[in-house]
This record gives sequence, C-alpha cells and structure tokens, in this order.
Amino acid sequence: MKFKVLPAPVESVETVAEMQAAVPLVPDEETSCCARVIQRTGVGSQDRAKEWLTFLRALRLVEEDDGKYHRLQRDADPEDLREAFLERIYLAEDVIELLETSDEPLDLDAVFERLTDRLPQWEQLRHTDPEAVWRERVYRILEWAVVFGLAERADGGYVAA
Repeated sequence: MKFKVLPAPVESVETVAEMQAAVPLVPDEETSCCARVIQRTGVGSQDRAKEWLTFLRALRLVEEDDGKYHRLQRDADPEDLREAFLERIYLAEDVIELLETSDEPLDLDAVFERLTDRLPQWEQLRHTDPEAVWRERVYRILEWAVVFGLAERADGGYVAA
C-alpha cells in the first residue's frame, strides 16, 4: 500500500521519534490519538495530527486496526525510515530515482514537471487546484528525503545523497 499524505517536514529524525512517542501503546480511537498528539507535540490541529498518524503508519511506526491506532514498539531507526519512506510513500522512489539519474541539482519545478504523468487521474479531478496540491506533495517528498538522508539541498535544488 502506498500513502500520499505527508505532514510538513521537520528538522530531524528525532522529531519523528517524538511524534511516534505521542501515540499510545494501547489502541485508541483516532480522535483520542489526535488529541494526545496535539497535547504532547504542539501539532496545531486535528488535521495535522491525522497527517502524522497516517505518516507514522507509512513509516511502520504506528498501526491502525478497526479505526484504533497504537504505537509499535520499535525505534525510529534512520535506515528503517528510509526504506519505509521509499517503499510506502507514493512517488518517493520516483523522486529519488530522478535525483540519482540527474547530472545536476533539480529544483521543485523540474522534479514536478517530470512526474506530472504519474499523478493519479482521479486525484486530479478531486481537487479544485490539483497542480498546487501535488506540487506541495512533491515539495514535501523532497524535504522528507533530506530529513531521511536520501537527498541533499544543493545550488537551489536537490541532489541524491
């Protein structure tokens, strides 16, 4: 399963571990888990907390069963996070492949343009401004790739790490 939802990028893997720690070990309803994430991390809204729950699921740090979420007892290991990110985040692997095959840094516009053919048709019909939504998602993929050590910022763009 591929996940599309990504929270705004953070500065470090340690912040990901803090977000994971905010999710209870004992399965609880989404609303309660979101309230706990907000209270313990300062995430500004329930929508942002939901993004984090989804992202933590994608990274294999949280599980959801029957609408209840719980933290898995595993560390936010950088290597495991890189693997899960590439495997489970929609377009992440494609973005890194673009960076790896480019002879020069690619900026957001260049990466976005090279991926437009991979944007799901139904997603394009779902949003009033699908280009803005997907441009933001590609930006977040690039920034998360930096956080996880898969990419680096260079000369106004990004290169593979």
